[in-house]
This record gives sequence, C-alpha cells and structure tokens, in this order.
Amino acid sequence: MTQALSPETLQQTAQDFPVSALPVVDQFVLLAGGDLWTARIADLSARASAANRVGGLLKQRHALEFAIERMRGRDGAGGAPAPSVAEQRLHAILAELVLAAGSFSAAGRARLQSRLQDALQEEGRLVDLLHLFRTAALQQARGFTVIYAGLEQEARYDLLLSRDGAEVECICETMSAEAGRDVHRFAWAELCDRVEGQMKPWLNARPGRYLLKMTLAAGLRDKEAAMQTQLHDRVVAMLQSGARLDQDQDAVLRIEPLVLSGNNASVENLMGRLRREFGPEAHFSVSACAEGIWAMAARAGRRNDVAALLRSELSRWALARVSAERPAILSIFVEDIDRPEWRGLMDSLELEGAARHFMTADEAGNVVAVTCYSRMEMFGLSGPDAAAEGELRFRNPAHPAAKISALAPAILSSL
Repeated sequence: MTQALSPETLQQTAQDFPVSALPVVDQFVLLAGGDLWTARIADLSARASAANRVGGLLKQRHALEFAIERMRGRDGAGGAPAPSVAEQRLHAILAELVLAAGSFSAAGRARLQSRLQDALQEEGRLVDLLHLFRTAALQQARGFTVIYAGLEQEARYDLLLSRDGAEVECICETMSAEAGRDVHRFAWAELCDRVEGQMKPWLNARPGRYLLKMTLAAGLRDKEAAMQTQLHDRVVAMLQSGARLDQDQDAVLRIEPLVLSGNNASVENLMGRLRREFGPEAHFSVSACAEGIWAMAARAGRRNDVAALLRSELSRWALARVSAERPAILSIFVEDIDRPEWRGLMDSLELEGAARHFMTADEAGNVVAVTCYSRMEMFGLSGPDAAAEGELRFRNPAHPAAKISALAPAILSSL
C-alpha cells in the first residue's frame, strides 16, 4: 500500500515546481511525489509479476504507469531505442500536464497533486487525469484557449474553452466498459487461474483435448468472491467426478471433446476458432501441456451493453456537473475495452445511438456535444480500429450553440 503525501509535502513541491532542467517525465514524477511514485511502481510490479492471466491483465490495466517508468529510465540513456508512437503520445500528454502545472496557482497545483496522489493509490486510475490533459491539448490544437477551471477555480466542470468570443464548458469523465458486462475480465482471469491448478492432474488421468463451455446466466463480476468460489467449486466437482454436465439457473457447464486437425492444433489457431464460434463477446482460456489441451469458453446470459451504460452515465454526469451558465461538452474516455469491441461499437453506431438518445432528455438541455474515445485514439492508433480526429463527436442540433461556427472544431459531429 502506498503512503499518502502530507499537506506540507504537497505545499513544498508546489512551491518548488517546475524544475525546467529536468526531463518532462522526471518533472511529472516530482509533481506526483518521488517516494509515492516509487512505492506505486514497486506495488504494481509485485502484483503484476505473476506469470498468469491476472498478472497479464494488471500489466494491461496499468500500462500507463509502466510506460512512464520505462520512459523515465531511458531519459538520457545512450543507445536507447526510439520511442514508439504510443510513447510519443504519452510524453506529449505529460508535457501538457507539466506545462499547465507550472502555470497554476499554488492552490491549483496542490489540487492537481492531490488528484495525482489519489490516482496512484489502491485502485486509482492515472488515466483519468491524463484524459483531462489530453483533452485540453486536443482543444488547444484546434485553436481554443483553455482554462483549467476545475483545478484552478474548483468549478463543477473541468475546462473552459474559448474561441473567437464563444465559450463552452468541458467535462471530462472516464467510463469503464466493464460495468456494461455481466462477465468481468479480472473475475474471469482469476477463475481460469484457479481452475488451471486442477487441470493438469485431470489431464494426466485423461490425456486428450477438452473444451469447457460455460453459459453464465448470473454473470461473473469482480469483487463477488462468493460467486467465483461457487463456480470454481462446481468445475472442480465435475473434474473429480468425471461428470460432463452441470446446470442450474445460474450457470450451465459442459465438458466436450475438442476436435482439432492439422495446423488447427496451435493455441493461436484454437483461439481464433473459438472466437469465430462463440462470438466477440465471449471469454476464452487455452492451456496446453504434454498431456493435452484444456480450453474454456464462457458467455454471459445476456449481451454486453456498453452503449446503454454510456446513456445512463451521461445523464448522471449531466445532472451533477453541467452548469446553466454556458453550453457544455461531455468528453468521455472509455476504459477497459479492446480493439474488436471498440470497433464493433463504432461500426454498429451504438455509441452514437446512446448519445442521441441522451440528447432528447431534459438533463441534456445545456449539452451541446458528447465526445468519446478510447486508448486506441489516446495513443495514436490509426486505421479502422480508431476514430478519426482522435475522438467520436456527436453534436446536439437542438442546442442554440450548435450553430456557432467558432465552436465547430469541438462540437461538429464526426460521423
């Protein structure tokens, strides 16, 4: 567990910052607190070091922190490899944060440091703050003057954008796509890691290739240990008894022979086959050893509904954070989502549908646009798996400000 920065430390760092002689990444760490950063990286490294599915997911979820630490280690190192596009984008966001922090009042900088401190502890997410500064940089590149009103003035919104005499408030929020799924990825990874412990002895007695198919009507969610334990115990009981079917109203579990031939025997080909058979929303696990292959495929009892989650969250944020003084943009970062799912949501226009539905509600009366993006856009992915112009934008045509040409770069629909 990391140790919080004291108010005295925050105040002292606020007075000393910025230190222009330091690289951007080191200035960011100084702002966060060197001891706190070191403790956070050590904690994450220990938790993610396990060579299992949970360790892999932790590396993915906290990729930002690990990337910053790698960049920090390479600063000034001779012969270091050239930074990737993603690292260049991350460096640009950190540069915006450091530059803005240097211009803040002592109170504003202390608020930023407090938010950084929260983001670097327990289940905190650094991406929330990076979303804020990435959004500010994006709007500056479009010709807007940006004021960090939330940090500097404790406004209910985050940014005040102005261009050619027109003003619009911008509210930056993060939504985890996990909340729109009945089967959560960490819970699934934990279950697979636990089951794998019983898999090898079972295969020793029954060499071959097997597939455990699971339909989880009751779901499998993070922080619901009893549900995961019950499901694990049911799988173990099947393995011990030799039963091939276990079903009730919560779940249907079925073990079947896995038929493979020729080149289809590789783990990569098997994962592709399972994806085609069970669909993009299913969860998979494949373990191979000398005795055979043990594969698992799980589907929830109902389809994922990330778009419905977005619709409800937009209403909640609008009620809590949109003022009556100016038109507002709701800028949403969608976290915990991979390329296929993100592209599917874009191609199906489900996110647009959710935003348009929201705009018909009373609470959307002062919202002139909704924008969405994911890590694909944050880190410069190009092609069909990422939105053009760095985000999806949906303008509210019913709002009077929708026709103000000065606001067009920030609110004009991208589809």
